[in-house]
Amino acid sequence: MEYAEAKEKIISELSKKKGKSKFYFNDLAKILEAKPRDAKKIVNQLVQEQVLEFWSSGSTSMYGLKGAGKQGTTEEGE
Repeated sequence: MEYAEAKEKIISELSKKKGKSKFYFNDLAKILEAKPRDAKKIVNQLVQEQVLEFWSSGSTSMYGLKGAGKQGTTEEGE
């Protein structure tokens, strides 16, 4: 799967998920239908381009669309 196609697929699928703004890496890998190593490269590139944002509680790591959900507003205010 080429990067542009993967990017479209991630944005499309995450936008459909109403009421949910954070996703585990495994959720993203499943959407991409890719092996973890390949999915990680794509997800990291999306984070670098600020399409996705990384969120961590210290024990849990999650990803979400940039500006979507509560993390988009709370982190800017701190």
